[in-house]
Amino acid sequence: SASLVSAPGEFVLSQAEFRNFQKLILAKTGIALGDSKKNLVSSRLTKRLRHYGFQTFSEYYDYLMDGMDSAGQADELEEMINRITTNKTDFFRENHHFEFLKNDFIPHLQAKVRQGGPRRLRIWSAACSSGEEPYSIAMSIYEGLGSLSDWDVRILATDLDTAVLQQAETGVYPDERVEDIPLETKRKYFLRGSGQQAGSVRVRAPLQQLITFRRLNFIEEPWPIRAQFDMIFCRNVIIYFNQETQRRLFSRMVTHLKPDGYLCIGHSESLHWLPDLFEPVRNTIYQPQSARPAQSAESAGSAGSERQAV
Repeated sequence: SASLVSAPGEFVLSQAEFRNFQKLILAKTGIALGDSKKNLVSSRLTKRLRHYGFQTFSEYYDYLMDGMDSAGQADELEEMINRITTNKTDFFRENHHFEFLKNDFIPHLQAKVRQGGPRRLRIWSAACSSGEEPYSIAMSIYEGLGSLSDWDVRILATDLDTAVLQQAETGVYPDERVEDIPLETKRKYFLRGSGQQAGSVRVRAPLQQLITFRRLNFIEEPWPIRAQFDMIFCRNVIIYFNQETQRRLFSRMVTHLKPDGYLCIGHSESLHWLPDLFEPVRNTIYQPQSARPAQSAESAGSAGSERQAV
């Protein structure tokens, strides 16, 4: 019988090799790749094999594992993670969260200001991908407040993937990425590219100035965050983690949410199985359980205090 021979330039990912990448990705990111992702891993990493001239996925895996602390391999590990992570996003995706921010939360905040509360707003876009979510948050804040004069507004936008973070920071998008945004909103918040930038738009500077982009790996400890947030958007992320990792993630996240703050998750996700941490208030919108651990505020203050604060 004829043996299976790869055609030139074709790479076959064996089940054993796939298991190795599954374990490595789980250990480094907390992401649990199901067996259905084997073809995805193969297709997305093939270019890296070609880049280095490797003949097999095992050679590439060994390269990643050998001297992982050296700059080259650490960079390549980051590159590998960038290739594997999926980034699907749109402006105003799952729009009811942005409507809630603009029409419900901001009026609530303004009422507190009238009673002497601070004109301060902190929002975290966790897993921000290429930036559409934090920019949608920024637009919703401008629409809700009308003017940001005298307001202290900051949006933290984090992601594991350094490549999409760089793209997000530029604030430049192809025209088709904004075609579903109402014309009036587009004119207000985007600049049309001309010359070499024709066919693209750039987010206006006032929006960009509200946002700090930073790489964050959910399973690293401590998180480089000192702030407590009024709202956290962590949408369409937890589907990539096993339940144990999800509980650990949200147990930490609740310490970074104000007692009356809100957490928004993806439309296909649910936190009903974490009643000790969160209670539902709207469709995929949650608040911390009122009986939060007493040490939450302290741990939020100490976590990552050696690093830059938001």
